[in-house]
Amino acid sequence: MGKKIIVVGASSGIGKAIAEQELNAGSSVVLLARREKSLESIAKKANSSKEKRAFPLVFDVTKFVTAEKTFQKAVSLLGGVDEVYFASGVMPEIGKQEYNVSKDLEMLNVNLIGAVAFLNPVATFFTKQKSGKIIGISSIAGERGRKGNPVYNTSKAGLNTYLEALRNRLSEVNVQVTTIKPGFVKTEMTDGLVLPEKGLLKAITADEAAEKIRAIVASGKDEAFVPGIWALVALIIRNIPNFIFKKLSI
Repeated sequence: MGKKIIVVGASSGIGKAIAEQELNAGSSVVLLARREKSLESIAKKANSSKEKRAFPLVFDVTKFVTAEKTFQKAVSLLGGVDEVYFASGVMPEIGKQEYNVSKDLEMLNVNLIGAVAFLNPVATFFTKQKSGKIIGISSIAGERGRKGNPVYNTSKAGLNTYLEALRNRLSEVNVQVTTIKPGFVKTEMTDGLVLPEKGLLKAITADEAAEKIRAIVASGKDEAFVPGIWALVALIIRNIPNFIFKKLSI
């Protein structure tokens, strides 16, 4: 019998790739995102006249007051839940000297507060169930305060801390919380960025990222970089002295 999975941010990028791979593996998946047509397209490919395993459900993560009700509806559609992926994220382009509160609030609301609003009810449910897996898709960007996009970094650093706190709490009731920190991944969010095509840090596809993430989750790890080489990059970045780091154009 397949797993019962909820994917928040299932209409594109890593979230879509995870949802499609899990459906192909026999899991039942509730697909949450704002873009109804994209969700319906994924579900149409997965469902047959005899079996329905993909359930599209329109949801805006910034509508915080609807998060708990949406989660409960997703659980009802599945008849339970084993794993919840939070893969929603935005990263608008920020100019070198741009300080844009509207863009900043969007990033905080989607990347961080949206995760808290949705995953708090998940944590409550899994605590009572005494089992389950929560997977948050964060970013290498959360490792330091880079000058390129200050609030994107902040949103991901905050997500990392929140997921770590959940992990420490929920470890007492046999619930796994995994933080995923991707490096360069080719998605709609990174369209327009110049990503490396060769070398150790070359950009990977969303499908490649999803395969690695699913393997990491199955292994039970607390956190992991995708691909793994980014763990070394993160170690180096974290240990660059401040007086040097602030001069770097990253």
